[in-house]
Amino acid sequence: MAKGPVLFDLEQEAAPPPQVAEAPPVPDVLEPVPQGQAMQMAARLAARKPSLLGRLFWWLASALIGAVVSITAWQFVANLMALYPLLGLGLTVLIGAFLLVLGLLGLREMAAFGRLARLDGLRHAAAEALAHQDLAAARGVTDRLAALYRGREEMRWARDRLAELRADQLDAQGLLHLAETELLGPLDVAASREIEAAARQVATVTALVPLALADVAAALTANLRMIRRIAEIYGGRSGFFGSWRLTRAVLSHMVATGAVAVGDDLLEPVLGGTIIGKLSRRFGEGLVNGALTARVGLAAIEVCRPLPFAALKRPKVRDIIKRSLGGLFGKG
Repeated sequence: MAKGPVLFDLEQEAAPPPQVAEAPPVPDVLEPVPQGQAMQMAARLAARKPSLLGRLFWWLASALIGAVVSITAWQFVANLMALYPLLGLGLTVLIGAFLLVLGLLGLREMAAFGRLARLDGLRHAAAEALAHQDLAAARGVTDRLAALYRGREEMRWARDRLAELRADQLDAQGLLHLAETELLGPLDVAASREIEAAARQVATVTALVPLALADVAAALTANLRMIRRIAEIYGGRSGFFGSWRLTRAVLSHMVATGAVAVGDDLLEPVLGGTIIGKLSRRFGEGLVNGALTARVGLAAIEVCRPLPFAALKRPKVRDIIKRSLGGLFGKG
């Protein structure tokens, strides 16, 4: 250590203090925008087509299991009949009743496919009648549409009003517009309410249930139920296999057209600009999943509606999202 006094050169110019303006900008680190992973995964799972090898495997497995169960049941009943005739007879009656119920369930599934095909046929016939301005074809479509809803008591007033006003329509466009307004207008409202309820359910479950894959299961279940309810509203009551096939058709269309992707304006009716980046990740995922559920519902309306949109306005995704998810912010 040096001994003696320490000299400071006071004439040397001191370095200027750092300026705030010269400081580098603080990086704006935000959470990535939620993409609705649960809905996208559920859509891809439902829309994925099994391979030829997979279909062959399940067909052979079903045939093998059915043969083993049938032979085992037959041997069991035969042995029981030999040892205890009354018990064997009772078991035979039970198996016969089971096969009868199974056959009735098969017939119901076939009828469900027929109802869905009926809706599709009506939609194509109406489009052809409008394209060719065929009044006779339009009257046939109107008759088939009225017959479709003949057994529904809540639509009696609409059917009576259609029967009263249809004679005044002298062209195919006017007649089909009248049928759409009187018969399908209330059904569109009911279908929109089903979509709103399903969107709220999916958003709530995704936001509040932190379990892995629970949001995917909830989204897939809610969408299956929603699509089935929309089909029932428009007159296409479907069974289990019919509902699954309809769901696959809807989600396959959405995956093919890119409708499961999250756009910049998907949540704009509810959230606005950049607020989605300030929300918690889980809550944002719930909102996006609910919005994608609304898209699925509107696609289901397109598939299940027996007439194309012409006289009435097509429901908009923005309006559905605003009504279904706006209540989550206290705006409902």
